[in-house]
Amino acid sequence: MVTAVARVRTLSPGGFLRLSLASCAALFLVVTSGAFVRLTGSGLGCDNWPQCGDKPYPEQGFHAFVEFGNRMVALVGLALTLITWLGARRVAGLPRGARLTALAAFLLTVAQIPLGAITIALDLHPLAVMAHFLLALAVLALAVAVALEAWSHVGGLAGPAGPRWLRQFVTWVGLPTCAALVVTGAVATASGPHPGADEDVKRLGLEIADTVYVHVRVAAAFGIGVLFMGWFLLRMRGRYPGLLWLWGALVGVLGAQAILGEVQYRTALPWGLVLVHVFLAAAIWALSIAVAYALWRPPTALTTRQ
Repeated sequence: MVTAVARVRTLSPGGFLRLSLASCAALFLVVTSGAFVRLTGSGLGCDNWPQCGDKPYPEQGFHAFVEFGNRMVALVGLALTLITWLGARRVAGLPRGARLTALAAFLLTVAQIPLGAITIALDLHPLAVMAHFLLALAVLALAVAVALEAWSHVGGLAGPAGPRWLRQFVTWVGLPTCAALVVTGAVATASGPHPGADEDVKRLGLEIADTVYVHVRVAAAFGIGVLFMGWFLLRMRGRYPGLLWLWGALVGVLGAQAILGEVQYRTALPWGLVLVHVFLAAAIWALSIAVAYALWRPPTALTTRQ
């Protein structure tokens, strides 16, 4: 009887890994759907938040359906972060830090609800929209860390990769530079031709050319840092081949993003290309978090088993 109850109350490491990956995917979709709302001018498609007009659901209108759809996607993300946290509490032997990280991801997802309401109340003020976007990326980073811990719990945890100074460099220089890349990109978007709604939404008042100038130079600095890190990962490929593959994925997305950024700027920022740009930006952020975290706590699956 006791054994049967214990089985009901526990979650297998493999099941928790699948749950954490589903949470990552949902949160990634939240970032993309939020960008879709803004770029289609649907940010104020549903008034009387949290309702959509006089009812809790949209009755008609493209913008209303887009905004309401984003709310549903966000609700799925919220539910999955909650389930992931509850699941983390049922996985035997899971590090306490992983449970706390899962809890933080859920709480920050909850914080998106009042922040979204504030953003609408402020008529999509660009600073509020940026905060909404950046908080979503913070939640995504926590979800990636949880997924890596879940992966390690399934196949084992290897020793830290590379010299300590390299890990510290990636953590304390590389990730802040990546964050600066995302923030300057958000500022450029807030200065561009996509205010988030058809109405006269307030803008930052900065010239798009000036914001892009800064963004491109931050991107160059980040790219140089990624190449610098890759040289060391290449030397460690015999022991940590999986880390080199993660780095390769990051380089590939960075290259695609650079090409797309140039194209979209020279074509007057069409919203479809900007949407892909945001999608790739979220991918760069998630992969950067994954590489930095895996340097400190690499899953055994990323190593060559001895």
